[in-house]
Amino acid sequence: MAKHQQSTSEQQSVRVLKVGERVRHILSELLARGEAHDDVLRAHNIAVTEVRMTPDLRNAKAYVKPLLGKDEAEVLKALRTNTAFFQKEVAQRLGLKFAPKLTFQPDESFDEADRIEQLLSDPKVARDLGDEE
Repeated sequence: MAKHQQSTSEQQSVRVLKVGERVRHILSELLARGEAHDDVLRAHNIAVTEVRMTPDLRNAKAYVKPLLGKDEAEVLKALRTNTAFFQKEVAQRLGLKFAPKLTFQPDESFDEADRIEQLLSDPKVARDLGDEE
């Protein structure tokens, strides 16, 4: 019986991931086509890097990054202002019983990767990571 429950929870988590990826594609398409009637959003290329769904599929957190990280605060404000438009479009295109409530967050993974790269480039660290023959 435990095996059946595990299988069901795995299926549920796969479904959550698939729906999150579909939401990411929908948001990316809307932004790329400039379908939101907002000058700020149309003036920027915005990457939707990830969408994390809650297990009940009622909430979605979209991680976004404007190209080159330019005007991030302004872009986030415009996205948050137009959340109702994005929620409506996602709901129509997904065909789910409930439309997920969207929130937009800055994707800081690029900044974290840069920070790690700088740490690894430090001469003291590079010396310790050098090939030991």
